[in-house]
Amino acid sequence: MPNRSVSTLIHDRFFIAAPLDLDVLSAATLMRQHALGAVLVVDDGRLIGICTERDIVFDVVANGLDPAATPVSAVMTRNPVAVGPDMPFGHALHLMFEGGFRHVPVVGLHGEVLGVVSARDALELDMIRFKRDLATREAITEIL
Repeated sequence: MPNRSVSTLIHDRFFIAAPLDLDVLSAATLMRQHALGAVLVVDDGRLIGICTERDIVFDVVANGLDPAATPVSAVMTRNPVAVGPDMPFGHALHLMFEGGFRHVPVVGLHGEVLGVVSARDALELDMIRFKRDLATREAITEIL
C-alpha cells in the first residue's frame, strides 16, 4: 500500500477545484454534497491553495466570520505541500504526518491540479485489505 503511486488513488476520483473568490459557504456546501474534506484553490489552472474543513471551522466559524461573505482565499493554506502523481502514497502519508495535515494535493509537472489524497485513503486501503483477509480466514475456517 505505501509503495502504490498516488495516481492509482486519484484515478477517476472527483475533486473540487475552486476559484479564489468562491465564498466559504459555497465551498462547504460543495464539500458536503461530495463528501470531501478539502477544496483545492486554483488560479489559471494552477494550484495556489487548499481550503479544508479545519480551515473553515477554525478560521471562519470560530472567529465569527460570515461564511457567505468570506472568500476561500482568506482562509486557505497558500502554497500547500503537494506531490506528483508518480509519488508513492507512503511518501504522501509521511508528509501528512510530519506536517500535521490530512490532505495533500496532487499536481502535474506544470502545476496543473490532478486531484488530492487524504489520510482517509490509507484507512480505506487498510479496510479493503482487512475485508480480504477476513474473507480468506472465513474460507479457511469453513474448510477446516
